[in-house]
Amino acid sequence: MANKLDGKVALITGASSGIGEASALALAAEGAKVVLAARRLDRLEKLVSQIKDSGKEAIAIQTDITDQAQITEMVQKANANFGSVDILINNAGVMLTGLVDGADTSDWRRMVDIDLLGLMYATHAALPIMKAQGCGHIINIASVAGRQTFANFAVYNAVKFGVVAFSEALRKEVYQNKIRVTVIEPGAVATELTDHITDQESKQQVEGMYQSVTPLESEDIANAIVYAVTQPARVNVSEILIMPTEQVL
Repeated sequence: MANKLDGKVALITGASSGIGEASALALAAEGAKVVLAARRLDRLEKLVSQIKDSGKEAIAIQTDITDQAQITEMVQKANANFGSVDILINNAGVMLTGLVDGADTSDWRRMVDIDLLGLMYATHAALPIMKAQGCGHIINIASVAGRQTFANFAVYNAVKFGVVAFSEALRKEVYQNKIRVTVIEPGAVATELTDHITDQESKQQVEGMYQSVTPLESEDIANAIVYAVTQPARVNVSEILIMPTEQVL
């Protein structure tokens, strides 16, 4: 049954493609007003038009998720436009794999800034709003790499383990405020994620792994998000590990 999220406002980072885009469409289909955040404003505006054409509400906010001031402004704008922030989906992320020895360490900082600190800053900005309204749901997109380690993934592992740990500790801090926290850990998903890998040998390795299985689609993760956020208030789906059927690592 559609419209389970009527009256709810969902803020999604990394909404210009992949899981973020699919999640925006899925949540809007359930009746949520969606706030789309990313750097690529042209893509966001196209997605806003698509959602509005379906009779739903959406706005775009161009945001660099590495900039805490922009993140705070993003959350404040979402709240000012729609009157609440009920669901925060911390989806923005990059996967820059490669050996530790000889690595371009600027890739490490980029992952920490986007995948971990950006997620933390957005959460920090949204919590006062959620506490004041007496409810909220934070969805953090981690990875199977937040539960298992892999050669060539050491720093990505460290970042995603951090997301999982942050999510689990946060849930214990905010449950009394009726705020739920869910961490979602996908395996291989067919998105732009591999396009950003700068180490060519590692990029070939990861692409080969993706080609060896039938990867998940972004819509599969969006469906998992919809499942989590449409549960009764008494239910906190704290963790979803979602893998391609053929992926064993």
